[in-house]
Amino acid sequence: MTKMLVAMTLALGVLAAPAFAGETTVTLAVRNWYCKACPHVVKESLAAVPGVTNVAVSDKTKTAVVTFDDTKADVQALIKATTEAGYPSFPYSEGMLWP
Repeated sequence: MTKMLVAMTLALGVLAAPAFAGETTVTLAVRNWYCKACPHVVKESLAAVPGVTNVAVSDKTKTAVVTFDDTKADVQALIKATTEAGYPSFPYSEGMLWP
């Protein structure tokens, strides 16, 4: 009986694990954004990160809003992607003086 209870608990834990995964959306402020090609490069560098499901960039505010699967990517991976493309970024919060 105890073995069966342990097996059922483990099985439920495995089945419930995807329920803890989720979509996360973050806004990144992006540096070195000076030309018309910049939005495309920033968007493509972020879209190439595994787990990213959507990227919206704003030339006006020099930001990128990124939605990603938090079991496959994290904010540090996004920052690394833009930085390696030549556009260092950091998390943007409302009210921040940017750009």
